[in-house]
Amino acid sequence: MSYFNLNAIILAAGMGCRMLSDIPKVLYKIGGKCLLQHVIDAVMQLGVKSIYVVYSSNNGRNIMQTIDTRHYTNIPVHWVLQRHLIGTGNAIQQVLPVINDDEDILVLYGDVPFISCKTLRELYGLKSKCDLSMLTAILNNPDGYGRIIRNKEGMVINIVEHADIIDNIHNTIKEINTGIFVAVAKNLKCWLHEVTADNIKNEFYLTDIVHIAHASGCVINTMHPFDLFEILGINSKSDLVVLNRKYQKKQADSLLSSGVMIIDPNRFDLRGTLVHGQDVCIDINVILEGHIVLGNRVQIGSGCILKDVVIGNDVTIFPYSIIEDSKINNFVSIGPFARLRSGNNLLGNNHIGNFVEMKNTLFGKYSKAKHLSYLGDAEIGEYVNIGAGAITCNFDGFKKQRTIVSDHVFIGADSQIIAPVVIGKNATIGAGTTVVKDVADNDTVISRTEQFSIACHHKHSKTKNSV
Repeated sequence: MSYFNLNAIILAAGMGCRMLSDIPKVLYKIGGKCLLQHVIDAVMQLGVKSIYVVYSSNNGRNIMQTIDTRHYTNIPVHWVLQRHLIGTGNAIQQVLPVINDDEDILVLYGDVPFISCKTLRELYGLKSKCDLSMLTAILNNPDGYGRIIRNKEGMVINIVEHADIIDNIHNTIKEINTGIFVAVAKNLKCWLHEVTADNIKNEFYLTDIVHIAHASGCVINTMHPFDLFEILGINSKSDLVVLNRKYQKKQADSLLSSGVMIIDPNRFDLRGTLVHGQDVCIDINVILEGHIVLGNRVQIGSGCILKDVVIGNDVTIFPYSIIEDSKINNFVSIGPFARLRSGNNLLGNNHIGNFVEMKNTLFGKYSKAKHLSYLGDAEIGEYVNIGAGAITCNFDGFKKQRTIVSDHVFIGADSQIIAPVVIGKNATIGAGTTVVKDVADNDTVISRTEQFSIACHHKHSKTKNSV
């Protein structure tokens, strides 16, 4: 099926008053991605001629600054201003003048984030058999949705918005309007020309086109989504929380089915993408952000946060460790309570222990830093031991300086390495040493003074008023 004749209009002009926020509703995130971005990505996957996003003067700047369309090279994304927020029908009218009469239009909503490409493809296919193809659904609790009105023959003849329901019979209808439909531009222009604002909200309802289309003899067909999850929308922060948890549960179930052990799917968050090997185990309350790659036999302890990391085979990350923008090679253990900031590369067989912080550091094979250390802007060789409390002092007050530690170096506890400095192979840095200049190969360096005692004598006297 060709989609070259299909244009998508995404309605995103509302601020979402029930969110009680200055942030536009469509910019709230689920799974680390804005609601509107989810919709755009689904349409991009479908492959259409153009995408038109309708925004308002209240939210347009924030939306256009947040949504990144630079990687969409094949399908243009156009931004269309709705100056007066007087209904969804008026929003569509802002786009119609730039679409040819013979082109098809798919209407979507920026706060209904999980519509699938599969459902959209089926909906567009249905359009070949009718004038208006609509996506409807059967809900046990249809409150808040417009109801589909059918005649005795089962044909769709109208939609009644929830706010306009005054008939108890309409209240019993379970079939709801999702708002998602496909129609040819020429018909949509004609139908919208007849829409009025004669309703409780004094707005131009897009849904009014249904009874207009039926009255003009047009054929209206409907279908249901493959999963009800696809048509769930966001009106409040409570909705956002519920839908986010449903989304995360689906993510967890999908990972379980592909072999990842998720200890508790209800306490797991994937806010990006995950590529994994075999026998991966993820404990409770783990957050994965950005693009994550996990090798075979990776164990991630409870409470860990990983963002944009690549992890090799046989790696154990103990609880409450935070790792971002780093590469961890095979046979490494990290944590608990370790923090690896951006730019690290652990080359393998390493031990990074509790309360160790690393940033922009190359860490050689078989090297270890097991307690309470800070390593920033450093190159650490192989078989290096970093003692407890040892740190690299990488900032000279103006810019970051680099520390180079060669192979087989022992750095004693509570040492300070004042960058820029190079420590040669097989060198030993005694505990408590401050290194301020280069250390030659095989040298032993110590800067602490000889231990001695200072005797202190305290004379105690009492006065008459002493208690």
